[in-house]
Amino acid sequence: MNHYETLFILKPTLTEEEIKGNIEKIKDSLTSQNANILAIDNIGLRRLAYPVKKNERGIYYVLYYKAEGSIISEFERKLKFNEDVLKFLTIKYRTKREIAKFEMFVSKINGSIEVKKSEETTQPKEESVKSEEVKEEKTKA
Repeated sequence: MNHYETLFILKPTLTEEEIKGNIEKIKDSLTSQNANILAIDNIGLRRLAYPVKKNERGIYYVLYYKAEGSIISEFERKLKFNEDVLKFLTIKYRTKREIAKFEMFVSKINGSIEVKKSEETTQPKEESVKSEEVKEEKTKA
């Protein structure tokens, strides 16, 4: 099985229920063909570089999965016929270095709570170092 990443952009006018329905439809089209979905990342509402189908914004999602190469063309065909999908892009990870990055992305998405906690613990240390430097400068002056 190969490692793939598909970025797709949904219309910004969709409701939460329609967005969830579209994501489930996209996931089902992959899982029905024996693909293993590892993670999905909601990047959020972003401004597009140029209008696409009269839309200036779009809701970005990135889907990380493992699948056979033969199902990608069928999956992309289904994305093409989905009217709520503005654009999509599929990337195949080939080399060991790319696959290591792929695994890092998946673990970061799946363990995003742990990453945020570790970032929070490092921030106060930086602030305390800065406050000590300020105290030293005040005492010198």
